[in-house]
Amino acid sequence: MSENANYTREKVFNFLPLNFNKRKFSVTYGVPQDAILKQMQNMAKKQCLNESWPEIREVNAWMITAETATFMKWGGLGMVASELPENFNAVFGEKGHNISIVCPMYLGNTGKKKAELGGGIYIGAEGRQVAVKKIKSFQVAFQGKLNKLRKFKVDVYQGELAGVTYYFMHNKNFFSINPATDNPSGQGGCYVLNEFSIDEVERFAFFSKCVYTLLEGLILLPQTDIALPNVLIANDWHSGALSGLTKYLSLAKAYAGRLTPEVARSIRNIPIVYIVHHMGYQGWDYKNTSRILNSLYEDLASIVFKHAKAVKNSNPRTANTLIVADTYNQAASNIHLADRVITVSKNYMEEVSKEKSFGFDFRDILKIRKNYRNFFGIVNGYEKRLISPNAKKIDEINTYFKDTDFRFYNGEQLDVKLHNKRECIKLLSRLAKDENYKNSVIPLIDIYQFDDISKLSADAAKIPFICMTSRMVEQKGYDVAINAILQISFKYRNSPENFPIFVLGGAGNKDLYSDLMTLKDNTKQIFRDFAKRIFVFHGYKDEFAYAMQLAADFYMMPSYFEPCGLTQMEAMAKGTLPIATSTGGLVDTINDSVDGFRTQAFFAGGEKVYGTNLMAQHLKNNLNAYEDALERALRCFYVAPQDLHEMQRRAMDDDFSWSTPQIGSVYKYFKLLTTGSL
Repeated sequence: MSENANYTREKVFNFLPLNFNKRKFSVTYGVPQDAILKQMQNMAKKQCLNESWPEIREVNAWMITAETATFMKWGGLGMVASELPENFNAVFGEKGHNISIVCPMYLGNTGKKKAELGGGIYIGAEGRQVAVKKIKSFQVAFQGKLNKLRKFKVDVYQGELAGVTYYFMHNKNFFSINPATDNPSGQGGCYVLNEFSIDEVERFAFFSKCVYTLLEGLILLPQTDIALPNVLIANDWHSGALSGLTKYLSLAKAYAGRLTPEVARSIRNIPIVYIVHHMGYQGWDYKNTSRILNSLYEDLASIVFKHAKAVKNSNPRTANTLIVADTYNQAASNIHLADRVITVSKNYMEEVSKEKSFGFDFRDILKIRKNYRNFFGIVNGYEKRLISPNAKKIDEINTYFKDTDFRFYNGEQLDVKLHNKRECIKLLSRLAKDENYKNSVIPLIDIYQFDDISKLSADAAKIPFICMTSRMVEQKGYDVAINAILQISFKYRNSPENFPIFVLGGAGNKDLYSDLMTLKDNTKQIFRDFAKRIFVFHGYKDEFAYAMQLAADFYMMPSYFEPCGLTQMEAMAKGTLPIATSTGGLVDTINDSVDGFRTQAFFAGGEKVYGTNLMAQHLKNNLNAYEDALERALRCFYVAPQDLHEMQRRAMDDDFSWSTPQIGSVYKYFKLLTTGSL
């Protein structure tokens, strides 16, 4: 029977049984006779092997994102969500191309982030505000806590900011950020368990369903306030359910006679570009697997699940496109079904398609996609003017710290950077001596036994200054940094005057902060004066982190994985040379011994991932490799200062801005969106 047949079904369709995944079951696939069911079963194979792309002469794209740097930021994916559309529209807008942003309108107060709507003004969690107007309301089918399908009202608000149209979707239940009393301590921002006991996975599954419902409504009843997009950009796992809805639910509704084949085809034919930021975050929910699938696919969930066959691969855990093993996986359907998959650096694309420790259960699928040229890597861009030394911001920092004298500089004024190092030594020493001052400028940062090192200011040109002010999570490799510093301590016992100044810490895992405190204590046993040069802290203050990068010679980045990384770019823009592991986007953005230092080998799961076999045999593991990179950086500082200054100039000249003429990331996205290839 052809897809164009007039389907009128009397059959009763079924929800997936509650907790079906908690019993032993295996997924088997028969050979369907019906054309639509056959198309559904072959959809993943078609998409993963697909090189075709529709002709798009004038881009009208939606960026579907849970985070934006403008209104709700938690990490780098929020930066991409705002900056990519802003720069794309600035470059290509005059030619009729456009990317709009579709995101939740969060309301509430987590205690650290607050968002509110009043008088036609939306003030987001980052303090930015925008005038908005309500342009549409619609109903979204989703299961409530009693596992009954019900209709939830969603309002769409429109606003304009920085050359970008925002479509905010609001529902009082799902997009409230008022936390539940039992909200886990690590969950904040848009990731809270909220007052309605809705967690992040359920929240963003609902968000994907909102987008699908809006698309279906615009095709059935076009309207002037919102134009139907001709491409969707799904920003990470939060919108991971979107491809399953557009590709599967539209087909299932046609099979059930609820949509005409033409409408179903229109929905299905809108191409989806899925941006993967970090493969380790996929949106799992074992407990609510059946409830979320029933919410997404309604009473058609059983028939969709039975035909959601994955592309052929060697991993039995991913035989179905909607779950991994027995667990709902938000990213799974987009990885299988999106028209194009993008990750945030070329080297990370290579890693996730080759190494299981990077690609997890989806390595084989991503390898297939790469071979069929529908998986690409595009390095995240940035706004260089915002991260380079900025005279206005430096003045604000001096005002904030009350009587500091940090100064503006560029690549030809590295003597000013030395001045800033001396100024930073004075700042750290004042924080050590004056508790009232410390509590007034960095009240929310815990510090551990800061020492007065003001006497070192006179010899600042001879002493390397090294900082590491990233999030305190295992990914960032604080244990690797600690090991390297201890090894350096032993080697410098006979030349203590040259031992570097280290500033280490950030917001996050308190256990890692404890490890840094132990580092300082252990260093005292090697050489007491060394410990005075180690400053460890817990917490984050932008002014403090910015001041450290203005002063530092080097920035430590011993990451276990780094899909793209922005911190190394921020440091390089200030002439602070990264000392990094050779993983992910660090390989794409740091040229070893040219504008920074990288390890000459990198290991994952005990196997060499980067470097020559000879170098891997010599270095053996990431601890040795990173110590080697740190020693090479210090040797350059002591022995070849002119070479170091030239590297700093090159680093400051590097430009990874979104809209760098012809090579910036927006040009690559333009080519991708219009041709489907790079």
